[in-house]
Amino acid sequence: MKIAVVRECHPQERRVALVPESCEKLVRGGFDIGIESGAGAAAGYADEAYQAVDAEIETDPRALVQSADILLRVNPPSNLDGRSEVDWIQPSTIVVGSLMPLRHPREMEALAKTGAIAFSTDAIPRTTRAQAMDTLSSMSSISGYKGVLLAAAELPRYLPMLSSAAGTVFPARVFVIGAAVAGLQALATAKRLGATVTATDVRPEVKEQIESVGARYVGIELEGDASAGGGYAKELSAADRERQREMLVDEITRSDVVITTALIGGVFAPKIVTEEMIRSMRPGSIIVDLAAEGGGNCEVSVPGESVDVDGVRVIAPLNLPATMPEHASLLFSRNLTHFIETFSTEGTFELDTEDEIQAGCLIATNREIVHQGTRDVIDAMLKGARA
Repeated sequence: MKIAVVRECHPQERRVALVPESCEKLVRGGFDIGIESGAGAAAGYADEAYQAVDAEIETDPRALVQSADILLRVNPPSNLDGRSEVDWIQPSTIVVGSLMPLRHPREMEALAKTGAIAFSTDAIPRTTRAQAMDTLSSMSSISGYKGVLLAAAELPRYLPMLSSAAGTVFPARVFVIGAAVAGLQALATAKRLGATVTATDVRPEVKEQIESVGARYVGIELEGDASAGGGYAKELSAADRERQREMLVDEITRSDVVITTALIGGVFAPKIVTEEMIRSMRPGSIIVDLAAEGGGNCEVSVPGESVDVDGVRVIAPLNLPATMPEHASLLFSRNLTHFIETFSTEGTFELDTEDEIQAGCLIATNREIVHQGTRDVIDAMLKGARA
């Protein structure tokens, strides 16, 4: 079977779906590899590095996609930059990548109509067996790390406690909202930089994980269960939201840096931090809204931009993994390679929809959307259009 990788065309995207290290493994496993010329350049992977591991460099992206048995992607296939990638995909092509189907239902409909078999690696079940295939966790870890660096660069104070002949400055207070992968990495990074770190999460079972990276846990006693399973959270009741708000006011007011990472079901961002809370912070304080891709946790967040509220800067970055393209591509590529290798024999990928991993991340097949969450989003869109 032939695996194809083309250049990513989404704005500011610098990652590539497959790096030379992974190509070498897949070639040894019996696959043919085709890489569009320049696909890895923005991530630091030259065409020559791919050729050195027997990947074929191709200059015609249309022909490459049309010849593919498996198409590996970072983002959903799209018709951008004068390219019609979706139109090039052939029936029964296996498309694997971080498709984010709940955020891109229209793109999933278009992909399904091609007859492709689409797997989204951000929908892979969070199980021990699937851990090495989970691109969402790999990329979230990068976001958590880079988010703290952004805050440290913008904060007009030191993060650590430092003593000098001029006296001592005390460590900054960093408060992280949401303790999934991005939140835990943010905590660990802020702790390594010397900050005093505190975190909250609506899932009380993560208290031990928060404390394991040297942070203090704060939370409320919930009236209902806030866990959606698989390491994800669900929306709180009205009563729990009010009690959470009171706790957040106290913590946010005395924080120098707030990092927000909260997502419902790993996709949509609840509005947690109000403008009133932001105005309670000291001028010069920083908020980094790492949930901006899902709409943002702050009322004032503008995805992709920074805004100022009474001297408090609210940063809402998009696609932080793409700002560290070399290692982001390396980890993403290893995730995809593990997925392919797990279900392949002698260079042939074997479909097995009875397997819990394939079943969990299968988005489209037989020209239909089969992923229930994606179907629900599309149905809701259709109802809204008819209303």
